[in-house]
Amino acid sequence: MERKGMVTMKGNPVVLVGIEIKVGDKAPDFEVTANDLSPVKFSSISKDKVSIITVVPSIDTGVCDKMTRKFNEEAAALGKDVTVLAISMDLPFAQARWCGAAGIENLQTLSDYRLASFGNAYGMLIKDLRLLARGIFVVDKQGIVRYVQLVPEITEEPNYKEAIEAAKKL
Repeated sequence: MERKGMVTMKGNPVVLVGIEIKVGDKAPDFEVTANDLSPVKFSSISKDKVSIITVVPSIDTGVCDKMTRKFNEEAAALGKDVTVLAISMDLPFAQARWCGAAGIENLQTLSDYRLASFGNAYGMLIKDLRLLARGIFVVDKQGIVRYVQLVPEITEEPNYKEAIEAAKKL
C-alpha cells in the first residue's frame, strides 16, 4: 500500500509504503536486527512494558542524532516499565559505533535494514529511498498503540514533550 503527500523531505513529497498505524490499533509485530546482528522480534521485548518506538531516517544525521540523544535522556527517567527503541535503516555496525561515541545506554537501537519489517508493518518506509520516515509510536502494556506522531517534514524534530507525556500516562 502506498501513501503519497503525508510527509516531505526538504519540502519534496515522498511516498510511504506499508500500513498506516492509528491510535487504538493492535501494534503489529516486526523483526529487526540488534547491534550484535541477532534478530529481535518486537513481541519479545515489549511484553508487559510500555514501549516508545522512535523512528529516524539515519542516526548519523543532525536531527536524528539529537532525537535519539533526547530519548536516551528521557528513558533514564521513565523507569524499568518503559522500553525505548530507536529504529532506523542504518547498519547495526553503524548504530553500535554511534551509540558508543554518544554514550547511549538507556535505549536500544535496532536496524530495519534487512527485512524492512518495521517500515512495512508501521507504514514508515520511504519507497524510493529505502529509509524510514521520522516518527514516534507509544504502545501500552497490552500491545495497543496509544500515540502516533508522523513528523510531516522529515528534516524537522518531533514534538518530544507530547510523546513523553503519552508514555507517562500509561
